[in-house]
Amino acid sequence: MVVGLKEFSIKEMLEHLGLKNRESFMEVYLNPALKEKFVRMRYPDKPHHPRQKYLLTTKGTVLYNEIISSH
Repeated sequence: MVVGLKEFSIKEMLEHLGLKNRESFMEVYLNPALKEKFVRMRYPDKPHHPRQKYLLTTKGTVLYNEIISSH
């Protein structure tokens, strides 16, 4: 899980995961996480904000903690 307890831009997440295709990352990972409300935008009313970051919601934090505690 990339986001964890920090905020990351899409570029930072791609770098962390070693991925290069932004469109594929958005389609496969980020958009489903946003849709299921595991992740939220820092500036939800401005999706193309130059300092847009993504962070876990309460639902995402619960899942993150479950994953961390199982390892």
